[in-house]
Amino acid sequence: MQRRFRLRESDDFQQVRQQGRSWSHTLIVLYVKDANGLAYSRFGIVTNKRIGSAVVRNRVKRLIRHALRRRLEAIVQGHDLVIIARAPIAKASWDQVDAAVEQMLKRAGLLKTATLPALF
Repeated sequence: MQRRFRLRESDDFQQVRQQGRSWSHTLIVLYVKDANGLAYSRFGIVTNKRIGSAVVRNRVKRLIRHALRRRLEAIVQGHDLVIIARAPIAKASWDQVDAAVEQMLKRAGLLKTATLPALF
């Protein structure tokens, strides 16, 4: 995912969590703050030590980023999103993570279309 699509400052993460709305799933929690003033949406992914070792946490981040990247053009622009991984995600498969991300984006009303490109 390109750098411009990522939330990098801790203040940005805090603003999204404090001022945004949230939706939860057994694998992730999604926080969304409207109107970031940009022509694109930005994403932040949070994993903590309860998820597992650094290797596991980085794997989880990669899976979530990939699920977001697949839907980047279908996501409504101009929002800041923070996805917080929950402990069960460490044992989840790619399909489960992908489905959780899609479900949360739909519940938040952030998907323009429901069609995705084929993986292979």
